[in-house]
Amino acid sequence: MQWIDTLERRFGHLAIPHLIRLVVFFNAFVWILLQVNPEFVHALTLDTSLVRQGQVWRLFSYIFIPPPTSFLWIAFALMFFWMLGEGLEQAWGSFRLNLFYLVGMIGTTVAAWLTPGGTTNVYLNLSVLFAFATLYPNYEILLFLILPLKIKWLAWASFGFLLLTFFSGSITLQAAIAASFVNYALFFGRDLWQLARHRKQVTSRRRRFEEAAATADDPLHRCAVCQRTDESDPDLEFRVSSDDEEYCVDHLPLKA
Repeated sequence: MQWIDTLERRFGHLAIPHLIRLVVFFNAFVWILLQVNPEFVHALTLDTSLVRQGQVWRLFSYIFIPPPTSFLWIAFALMFFWMLGEGLEQAWGSFRLNLFYLVGMIGTTVAAWLTPGGTTNVYLNLSVLFAFATLYPNYEILLFLILPLKIKWLAWASFGFLLLTFFSGSITLQAAIAASFVNYALFFGRDLWQLARHRKQVTSRRRRFEEAAATADDPLHRCAVCQRTDESDPDLEFRVSSDDEEYCVDHLPLKA
């Protein structure tokens, strides 16, 4: 996209290499701290009322809050997130990955400011999964380290749960979800729109072709009475009567 190319030429030197690695590292560090003192999480959450009081670190510290789970699951989740980040950086480069994540952070922060309460990094990180699945839809992972699964199916399943959460959630939650995916819309919206238009055109062309083929297979002559055609009886003769109907010679009206 041209606007991203322009930004990269001007600000590409500011990009943080391996950004997702840093996010993963701090998530792991915070998880360890929370095992010692679970109350520490309150110092990192995106609380806009406390931001107004000068605690500006909350505008970005919330991205380092890990999911409250066991060591095994947090290790799996962070390794998986690391893999997503590496794949996106390989495809885009550091600047575009930085920009993608930054736009998602800004959207999440704006949502928290407009509708305070309940904003987390879950949907922001989920947008990273959707971006990876869009670029590498057939990439296979081992679910539970046993079952091979293409990443696109995991993304579609996540999208289904996301829709259920969106339509059953509060306005605050809906705003947080929508804002967290502004980055995905900016990076992939145009391509997905063009793909949808292309598929619609292909479907329309296929339908027209099938209709034309069906018309070409129709018999040239058909008797209005017995329904015999020139295909079913090639030696049969047909006439058009004064009522504009076509008849075979055996059923031709007397006043044809």
